Amino acid sequence: MNAPPTITDHLVLFMPSGKRGRFPKGTTVLDAARQLGVYVESVCGGRATCGRCQIEVQEGHFAKHKISSRADHISPVGAKEARYAEKRSLPAGRRLSCSATIQGDLVIDVPQDAVVNAQVVRKDAGERLIERYPAVQLCYVEVDEPDMHKPLGDLDRLKAALSREWGFAHLEVDTHLLALVQPILREGRWAVTAAIHHDDDAGDAARIIALWPGLKNEAYGIACDIGSTTIAMHLVSLLSGRVVASAGASNPQIRFGEDLMSRVSYVMMNPDGRQAMTRAVRQEVTRLIDKVAAEGGIDRADILDSVFVGNPIMHHLFLGIDPTELGGAPFALAVSGAVKARASDMRLNLNPGARLYMLPCIAGHVGADAAAVTLSEGPHRQDEMMLIVDVGTNAEIVLGNRSRLVAASSPTGPAFEGAEISCGQRAAPGAIERVRIDRETLEPRFRVIGSTLWSDEPGFAEAVGTTGVTGICGSGIIEVIAEMYLSGIISEDGVIDGTLAQKSPRILAEGRTYSYLLRDGEPRITITQNDVRAIQLAKAALYAGIRLLMEKQGVETVDAIRFAGAFGSFIDPTYAMVLGLIPDCELEKVSAVGNAAGTGARMALLNRNHRREIEETVRRIEKVETALEPRFQEHFVHAMALPNKLDPFPRLARQITLPPRKVLGGDAGAEGPRRRSREERAARRRR
Repeated sequence: MNAPPTITDHLVLFMPSGKRGRFPKGTTVLDAARQLGVYVESVCGGRATCGRCQIEVQEGHFAKHKISSRADHISPVGAKEARYAEKRSLPAGRRLSCSATIQGDLVIDVPQDAVVNAQVVRKDAGERLIERYPAVQLCYVEVDEPDMHKPLGDLDRLKAALSREWGFAHLEVDTHLLALVQPILREGRWAVTAAIHHDDDAGDAARIIALWPGLKNEAYGIACDIGSTTIAMHLVSLLSGRVVASAGASNPQIRFGEDLMSRVSYVMMNPDGRQAMTRAVRQEVTRLIDKVAAEGGIDRADILDSVFVGNPIMHHLFLGIDPTELGGAPFALAVSGAVKARASDMRLNLNPGARLYMLPCIAGHVGADAAAVTLSEGPHRQDEMMLIVDVGTNAEIVLGNRSRLVAASSPTGPAFEGAEISCGQRAAPGAIERVRIDRETLEPRFRVIGSTLWSDEPGFAEAVGTTGVTGICGSGIIEVIAEMYLSGIISEDGVIDGTLAQKSPRILAEGRTYSYLLRDGEPRITITQNDVRAIQLAKAALYAGIRLLMEKQGVETVDAIRFAGAFGSFIDPTYAMVLGLIPDCELEKVSAVGNAAGTGARMALLNRNHRREIEETVRRIEKVETALEPRFQEHFVHAMALPNKLDPFPRLARQITLPPRKVLGGDAGAEGPRRRSREERAARRRR
C-alpha cells in the first residue's frame, strides 16, 4: 500500500492523459507514472539503457491545474542519463523518467512518438469523389528562344507563351523565381512547366509560383484539420484528386491545456505562451507533412497548395494570432474571413511558392472547421432540416437548410474525451469503448480498443494481453452511463440508486454517494457519481445549444442529424439519444460522417469554386451566442435529466424500451436539490 499523500508532496500532472497525483520528493517520474496508470514504456528495468521512457518537462504557470512547473523542479541530469545521451543520443529537452526524480510541482509531457499505446487518431479520408478545379494548375509551354531583333526578356517571353497557349493575359510571378527563370528555360531547352496559382476568377491575379524544365506532371496539396485534440492531414494529388497518404497525431498543445479556455488562460498567464503554442502546432504540422510525403513517396517541393481548418482558437494560434480576445465577451475574432497566404509565412517546408488557404470562421467559437463540415454535408443545398454536431471540447452546432442556417457553440468541456472522468482516458489500445449491462443481474460486459472480443467471450484475456484494460474512453463513457440508465442503476436525474447495492455487489458506497464497478482488477474501473455529473453537464450544455437553434428555426424536430469529427464516428446514435445528447429523430436518419472537416478541406483544396461557395454560405449563417441567450439556462437545467426533463423522445421510445421514470432523493445516495443548484452554478461558470 502506498502511503497517503501529504501536503509536502509535490503535485505532478501527466499530459496528454490529464492524470495527476502527489508524490514525495525524490520519487522517479517513471514510478509516479506507474502509480497513476500513465503508460510510459520501459523495457530495461529502469537501468537507463533502452531509452523508451522519455518525457519532457513543460514550463510555465498552468492556471487551470494550479501548477507552476519549472525545469529545476526535476533532478539534474545524472550519470546514467548522461551515458545514454552520449551513446544513443537524447533529443533536446527530453529526460529519462526512470532516472529523473521529482523535486517540485511538475507538468510532464509523455511524447507520443515514444508511446506504444498511443492515442488512436481516427481521422481517415473519406471516399467522396470531388470535381477538380484547383487553384493551382500545371501549364506546359514551349517558349520562343532569345532573338537579338526582339529584345524581350526570357520571363516576358514565358508570360507571352502562357498567355498564347493557356489564356493567362495578366500574369504575375513570385520574386523567388526571378533568378531561376533563365537557367530553368535553358535546362529545359525552352520547354518548361509552370505552376499557375489562380484562386479567384473575379479577384486574384494569376501568378507563376513554380517552374520546372521540361514536362512536369506531378502536383500535390495538403488538406489539414487542426483540432484541439488531434490533427489530421491528407496529401492529395491536384491532378487526379486521389488521396495519396493520410496521417494524424495528437495536438501537442494539449500539454498547455486540455480545453480551449485553459489554452487561452495559458497565453494570458505566460508571456511567451502564444509563441510556444504556435511553435508547437506548426512543428507538428511540419512533422505530419514529412510523414505523408514519405508515405506517398513524393518530394515536399511538389506540394504547391494547402488548405487548413480549425476552431477559432486553433485557427488563431496556427496563424500566430493572440487568441486572448476569444476568451471573453464579445468573443472577437481577429479575422473571420478566409485567409490567403504563402505556406512559407507559417514556416511550412513546402515548395517555396506554395500557397495556403484557410476557410472562414463562422463566429467567435464556431470556426473554420465547422465551415468545412457545412461545406462537406451541404445543409444549404437541401430542403431537409439538418442538424450538424461536431462533438469536441467545444461542440460546434449548425442547423438549417437551403432557406436558413443558424450556428452556435456549446462549452461541453473535455469530459467526452475522457478528461474529468475518474477512470477516463483518450482513445488508445486498452481503453473500454463499448459497454453492455444485463438488465436483471446488472453484470457488465465490455469491449476495448485493439480487440474485437467482448470481455465475457473466450480468449478475451489473451486478446488484450499486450495492452491490458487501461481505462474508459469517450464512446465507452457515453454507453456505460446510458446503459446504467436503461438498467435502472441511475435515475432520470442522474443519481446512482444506492438501494440496488442489495441486488448487486457492483453498486458500491462511497461516502454519501454510490458508484458502479465496471471492472474489478488492476486498474479498478468504476463509474462514480461525479463521473455521471460530469457527463450530465457536458451533454446538457450541448443539448441546450441545440434547443436554442431549434427555437431560432421555429421547429420542434429535425429531419436528419450528422455527427462530425473522429469522436462522433464512434458514438452509437442510440446511446447518444438515450443520454439526451441529441434531440429525438428517426435513428436511421442519424449518422456519423467521420472527419467531415477534413473532407470539406479537401473540397476547398481540389475545387476553388467550393471556396467561393463556403465564403458566401458563411456570410449568410446567423450566429447565436449561447452565453447571451436568456433561455440557455432553462434548457440546460431540463437537459440535465436523462434523456430530458421536458422534451419527449417518441421516435426513440418506438425503437428501445426506456425505463420507468424514477427520481431519487438524498436517501438513495443522491445529493438532491442542493447538488443540483451547485451544478447550475457550475453551468453558469462554464458559460
